[in-house]
Amino acid sequence: MSADTPTTVPEFVSRHIGPRADDVAQMLEVIGQPSVEELIAKTAPAAILDGPSLALEAAPTEQAVIAELRAIADRNEVKTSLIGLGYYGTITPPVVKRNVLENPGWYTAYTPYQPEISQGRLEALLNFQTMVNDLTGLDVANSSLLDEGTAAAEAMTLMRRSAKAPKDAVLVVDQQVFPQSYAVIASRALPLGIEVVRTDLTGVTTADELTAAAGGKAVFGVVVQYPAADGEVRDWRALCEAVHAGKGLVTAATDLLALTLLTPPGEWGADIAVGNSQRFGVPMGFGGPHAGFMSVKKGLERSMPGRLVGVSVDEAGDPAYRLALQTREQHIRREKATSNICTAQVLLAVMASMYAVWHGPAGLRAIAERVHRHTAAARKALVAAAVDVRTESFFDTLTVSVPGRADEVLAAALAKGINLWQVDADTVQVSFDETTDRDQVEAVVEAFGAHFSGTVAADFEAGWAQDLVRTSDYLTHPVFNSYRSETAMLRYLRRLSDRDYALDRGMIPLGSCTMKLNATTEMEPITWPEFASLHPFVPTSQSEGSRKIVADLQQWLVEITGYDAVSMQPNSGATGELAGLMAIRSYHHANGQDQRDVVLIPSSAHGTNAASAVMAGFKVVVVKSTAEGSVDMEDLRGKVKEHCEVLAGIMVTYPSTHGVYEDTIVELCELVHEAGGQVYVDGANMNALVGVARPGKFGADVSHLNLHKTFCIPHGGGGPGVGPIGVRSHLAPYLPNHPLAPEAGPETSSGPSVSAPYGSASILPISWAYIRLMGGEGLRRATLAAVLNANYIAARLGDHYPVLYSQDGLVAHECILDLRGITHDTGVSVDDVAKRLIDYGFHAPTMSFPVAGTLMVEPTESEDKGELDRFCDAMIAIKKEIDEVASGAVSPEDSVLRHAPYTAESLAGEWGYSFDRKTAAFPAGVDPRSKYWPVVRRIDGAYGDRNLICTCPSPEAFED
Repeated sequence: MSADTPTTVPEFVSRHIGPRADDVAQMLEVIGQPSVEELIAKTAPAAILDGPSLALEAAPTEQAVIAELRAIADRNEVKTSLIGLGYYGTITPPVVKRNVLENPGWYTAYTPYQPEISQGRLEALLNFQTMVNDLTGLDVANSSLLDEGTAAAEAMTLMRRSAKAPKDAVLVVDQQVFPQSYAVIASRALPLGIEVVRTDLTGVTTADELTAAAGGKAVFGVVVQYPAADGEVRDWRALCEAVHAGKGLVTAATDLLALTLLTPPGEWGADIAVGNSQRFGVPMGFGGPHAGFMSVKKGLERSMPGRLVGVSVDEAGDPAYRLALQTREQHIRREKATSNICTAQVLLAVMASMYAVWHGPAGLRAIAERVHRHTAAARKALVAAAVDVRTESFFDTLTVSVPGRADEVLAAALAKGINLWQVDADTVQVSFDETTDRDQVEAVVEAFGAHFSGTVAADFEAGWAQDLVRTSDYLTHPVFNSYRSETAMLRYLRRLSDRDYALDRGMIPLGSCTMKLNATTEMEPITWPEFASLHPFVPTSQSEGSRKIVADLQQWLVEITGYDAVSMQPNSGATGELAGLMAIRSYHHANGQDQRDVVLIPSSAHGTNAASAVMAGFKVVVVKSTAEGSVDMEDLRGKVKEHCEVLAGIMVTYPSTHGVYEDTIVELCELVHEAGGQVYVDGANMNALVGVARPGKFGADVSHLNLHKTFCIPHGGGGPGVGPIGVRSHLAPYLPNHPLAPEAGPETSSGPSVSAPYGSASILPISWAYIRLMGGEGLRRATLAAVLNANYIAARLGDHYPVLYSQDGLVAHECILDLRGITHDTGVSVDDVAKRLIDYGFHAPTMSFPVAGTLMVEPTESEDKGELDRFCDAMIAIKKEIDEVASGAVSPEDSVLRHAPYTAESLAGEWGYSFDRKTAAFPAGVDPRSKYWPVVRRIDGAYGDRNLICTCPSPEAFED
C-alpha cells in the first residue's frame, strides 16, 4: 500500500496512494484494527466480498504506459475532416491550451458549491454566459450543458413545461436539424410520451400550415437548425410568428461562430437557443467533451436546466459570483427538478470563453469571414464547373448533388487527405472551418472534378439574404476587448486560477465526490492530435486507436464490475443513470411488461436518481431509511408487495450515501428480483468497491460508473465527466446506439444518450492509463486505502463531532460528521464551519447531504497522513472555537466563525470584531508562507437570487 512496503505492484501505485507503510500502521492503531484486510472484512459484508484479485495486469512503469498509448494513438489516422454536422476543426490558442486545459489549477477543481473559493472559474463561466447571450441575442444563458443533442432535448422539455399549448400538443423538428440531435430528442421524448414530428418546415409561414405540418395537432414547440444541417441559412421569422400564435415556443439549434455574421435567433423570434461551443477552440476529440449551451428569453430562466452563475454581494457589500437559482436543481427538487443534470462541461466552457476573450469580437468576426470566404470560393468554382450545388444561402457548409458519384467524390477527397460527408449515394456535404486554407479549398473542388481558379475573395460578402446579416453589436464588455497580448492574457488566466481552490492546493474532502489524484501521466495523451483531432463521424478505418481505448475500457470495466457488457457513450453520471433506466424500461417493454412503471428509491438517495427516473417515464416511490442510515427493509418489503405487479426496479447507492456497506444488499436484490423488478446500483461510491466487491456478482442488473470519480478523470471545476453503464446480459440489447455509427451500439436500443457515438472519447485515455498503471492489485489497494483514510478521520474526529451511521465504529470510504446538536445548542451552523475551514486552508466537505446539518467527508486514497492530520487538526481547532460560543464567552453572531472567511483586504480595513486579526486569518496550524487567501467574504446567496444578474457586471461595480 505504500512506497515503503515490499510489493509486487508497480511504483506508480505508491505514487497514487497517499499513506506510507509507517503511516498505515499508525492509522490502524488509531482505528483499532490490526490490518487493512481486517478493516475491510469488518466493514463490508462477507456475502459481497470477492475472492481472487482482478485479472488486470499492470504496466511496469509510467513510461511504458505512454509508449503503449503512443502505439494506440498511431492507429488513428488524422485527416482534414470537413464533415461538419456540429464538429469543426479549430485552433486552440496556445496560451489557453497550456494555461487552462493543461493546468491542474483549472482541471482539478470541483463544482463551485463553495463560491468564496471559486471566484476565478465563476468569472470565466460568467464570461461564457455573456458570450452566449450576446451571440444568440437572448437574455439568460446557463454555464454549459453536456453537448448539442442533449441541450436540444433539454429544450424540448423546457418548452413542454413552459408553453401554454394543450397537453396533447406535439414537438415539431425540422428535417434539417442535425441527425444526432434529432435522435437524442426522439430517445428522450419516448418515455415522456411526447410525440415528435419530423418534417420540412421551410415553407411553413402560418398557423394553419404549421398545424398541417404537425398532422393536424397543436404544437407546443419547434426545433430548427440555424444554419441548417444542409448548410442553408433559412429565414424562420414567419415560422416563429406561426408557432407563437398557437402558444408554442421555438428553439434554434445554432452555431456561435456563424452568429458573429448572422442575425441572432433572439432577434428573429426564437425563445431558446442551443448548440455546441466546440469550434471556439475546443478540439473535436472524436466527439467530446465539449460545452453545449442554452440561452433563453426572459421569463424562462427559472425553468432552464443546468448551472447558472449569477452576481451577488459578499459580507463587505462587494460584488461576488455564485451559482444562482439552485433550488430548481435535481439535488434539491429531486423528481420535481427541471432536469437530472448535475454539472456539465465547465473546463470546456472556460476554454470556449477564453477563446472569445483572446480573439474578441473583431477577431471572431475575422475568423468567421475567412471561413465564409473559403466556402464562397469553393461554391463559385463548383458552380462554374456546372456542379449542382444545392445550398444557395450559406455560411460554411455546401450540399452538392453528384448523382451516383458520392463514393467517387469521397474517395477522391480522401486521396488528398480530406474527409467529406456522404449524405447518400447521390449527395455530398462539405463544411469549411477555421483551419481551412486555400490548398484545401482547391483539393475539395478538384475532388468533385472541377477546377479551382486559385482566388479567394479578400473582402467579405454575405452568402445569404441581406436582412439576415447581423447588425447588432456583441461582446462589448471590456473582458472581451482587453487581453490582446499574450502577456496580458497569461496574467489574466493566472489571476483567475489564483482565486480558486483546487487539488493542486490541498485536499478537497467532498463526500460522494471522490476528489482523488489526476496523475500527470494519465493527463498527457489528451492533447495529442491523434486523439484530439478526430471528427466523431470519420470512417471507422481512421479511428482504430480510439475505438481500441473504448474496447479495452469496456473489457476492463466488465472485469471490475462483474457485469456482462458496458457502454462508454454516456458523458456524465446523470446521463448514465438515464441510459441505465432506459435499458430497464426497454427490457420490460420487450417482455410485454409495459405496466411496470414504478421505481423504488431510498429517501437517502442522490436527487439525481429521482430526477432520472421521472425522465425515463417512471413513477417514484420512496423507501424509508432506518435511524442507522440503512434502507428500511420492512418498508421495502411492504413497498415491493404493494407494487409488485408494476414494479420496474429499485435504485440504490452502494455503499449507501450514508457511507456504510449495508449488509442487506443481497437480500434487497433478491426481494426486487422476486417481484419481477430490476436492480440499479448507483456507482457514485464505486471507489469503495473496486477490487473488493462487484455489483454484477452480488445481485445488481445495471450501474452507471463515474470515470471522473473512481477512475481519475478530473472534475474540471464541474465537468467534464464520463458515466458509462454496465449491465447484465439480458439488458445488453438495450444499451445506447447511434444513428451515424452502427458499430456504437445494438439495433434494439431505444436510441443514443448523447450526440457522439462514444461520448467524451478524447478523455477516455485518462481512465485507460489509470487502470493500466494500477493493475488489479493496485486498484484493490486503492480501495483499501480509501476506506482506511475515511476511518482514520472518523476515529480522530469522533470525540469532537458525532459520526453518523458507523457500524461498530467503522465506516466505508466516507464519514458523516453530525453538527445538528452543535447548531441546536450554540447556533453555530454547518455553513459557519464550512466557511471557517477556508481560513484554515481547506475546501469544505459536502454540506447537508445526505442529512441536513451535517458534513460528509471523503478523503480518497490519494491523501497522505500529513494532509489528513492537517484537516483533523483544523476541525478540532474549529470545535474549540465552537466551544467558546457554547460556554457563553462569545455569541454566535460575534464569533470568528460567523464572519468567516477573511480576505487580506479585510485585515487592512477597519476592524470591528472582538477577536483579533491573527485569530481570523492565521488560526492555529496555518503556515503564513502557504496561506490561501479568498478574494471575497461570505457571499449572500439570497440577494443574488432576488437580484438576478447572469452576465458580466460592469467594471464600475467593483469600484469602492
